[in-house]
Amino acid sequence: MADIHPSAVIHPTAKLADDVQIGPFCVVGPNVTLGPGCILHSHVVLEGPSTFGKGNIFYPFAVIGLRSQDLKYSGEPTWLVVGDNNTFRENCNINRATSPGDKTVIGSNNLFLINSHIGHDCIVGDHVILSGFAAVAGHVEIGDYAILSGCAAIHQFVRIGEHSLVGGVARVPQDVPPFTIVEGHPAAVRAINTIGLTRRGFAEDDIKALKQCYKKIFLKGAAHLSEAIATLKADPKYGTNPCLLRMVQFLETSERGFCH
Repeated sequence: MADIHPSAVIHPTAKLADDVQIGPFCVVGPNVTLGPGCILHSHVVLEGPSTFGKGNIFYPFAVIGLRSQDLKYSGEPTWLVVGDNNTFRENCNINRATSPGDKTVIGSNNLFLINSHIGHDCIVGDHVILSGFAAVAGHVEIGDYAILSGCAAIHQFVRIGEHSLVGGVARVPQDVPPFTIVEGHPAAVRAINTIGLTRRGFAEDDIKALKQCYKKIFLKGAAHLSEAIATLKADPKYGTNPCLLRMVQFLETSERGFCH
């Protein structure tokens, strides 16, 4: 049987794995599913429809799965779907989607630090870190291993590329290219995330190809994008590198434009 503190309030429609631990003064609302090994320390509020995989840990005053804060939302059933082994620290807030049947999706092995916020209809990958007070508006996509530093503010519909690093107190109104470091107000690309990529085992050739891309595109500005991409693809040493091609694909499919 789940270990539930007497002061916790569990809705009859909530589904709990046998080894779930729920601490004092927690509230688990209707249509919430908690997988094996989930732990709610105390004063946690979960609402649904929401599903949580295994091993998720919730710290005091985390508020997860409440209705969208979008003014267009009028009470239709929407979803939050969360993977495995995520940590939600104090006062973390994540909302369900807005339109009927839509989902906010959180992957696995992510860390959401104090007072971080994920808005409605966001898609978050795996191994993502949101530092304290990082705020992500609705419809944002965050790639695997991205890091948002403290107080970063992400505009709605922005894409945050994989293995990127957003600096503290950055205002991000456009897409963040993968593998880069951005910071500023508004945010601009400052460098390739060399240290992060090295720590994650990227090959030296991959990092060199991305540095070439940085020189050709981000130092010259987006106005030279098509010319720079053609030059990069023609380079016999780096033109077929998968990291470079991923960067090019991301930039060419940007709808909001990208930080540069």
